[in-house]
Amino acid sequence: METTWVELERQARAWIVEAGDAIKQALHQPFHIDAKSGPNDLVTDVDKSTESFFYDNIVATYPNHHFLGEEGIADRLDTLDGIVWIIDPIDGTMNFVHQKRNFAISVGIYENGKGKVGLVYDVMSGELFHAIEGVGFFINDRKQSPAKGNELAQSVIGINGNWLVKDNLPIQPDLVDIAKACRGTRSYGSAALEMAYVASGLLDAYISPKLSPWDYAGGAVLLQEAGCKTTRFNGEALSLLERGSIVAAKPALHETLVATYLHKGEST
Repeated sequence: METTWVELERQARAWIVEAGDAIKQALHQPFHIDAKSGPNDLVTDVDKSTESFFYDNIVATYPNHHFLGEEGIADRLDTLDGIVWIIDPIDGTMNFVHQKRNFAISVGIYENGKGKVGLVYDVMSGELFHAIEGVGFFINDRKQSPAKGNELAQSVIGINGNWLVKDNLPIQPDLVDIAKACRGTRSYGSAALEMAYVASGLLDAYISPKLSPWDYAGGAVLLQEAGCKTTRFNGEALSLLERGSIVAAKPALHETLVATYLHKGEST
C-alpha cells in the first residue's frame, strides 16, 4: 500500500520526539564542540549523531526516499526529484551549546521540490509545530487558524543577527529602516523556530540575509499552510539546493518588505 503524507508525518513526528529525548539526555553528558567555517559556526557530536539517527531510520524505512542534511551524513543532492527529507538536526547549535534552550529539530519532506510535510520541534519546551500540505498547520495536534496579518508599523519582526555585520561592514541601511518602521525586532538564534513563530503569529515576519535549505525547509511548509509567503529578498522562490536570503510574512506585509526595503535582492 502506498504511504500517505499523513502516515509520513506521523512517522516523522515519532522520530523527531525520539531524537529530541536523546538530545535532552545528551545535555547531561560532556559533548564535543567543533567550529566549521568559523568560530561562530558550531557543530557538536550531538548534531552529527542526531542527523545519523534520521538518516539511518529513513534509509531503512523508506529506501526509495532521498536525504539532505546539514552535517553531511549523506552525499549532497543535485536534484529534488522524488521524495526528499531535508533535515537540520539542531537548528540553533550556538543556543544549544550556550543556553541549553531555544534550538529546534527541523524536518521538511518534499516531493519533486514541493513541500508536503513540515515539522519544527522546540526540544526543550516540547512544542511541536507541524503541517501537512492541504491539511493545515498544527501546534501539538491543535489545528491553528490563520494568523492575523499586521501592517509594518504594528509588526514585530524576527531578524537574523548575522545582518549586524556583513563583510566587516556596519549594519545595513535597509535593516535600520525596517527596524525604525516596525514596532520591534527580535532575534532568537534559530531560523526554524522564528519561522514557526511567524506561522503561529508570535512574530509578524522573519528576515535573514543568508540561510541554507535545511534551515528553512521545515518552516517553509508551516508557513505555506498558515497562509504566509516565503521568498528571497527579491521576491524569487526559495531554492532547496542553494543558500540565500529569506523573508517570510503574511502576504501584505511580505509585499511591503520586499517592494520597499529588500527588492535589491541578494546584494542587500
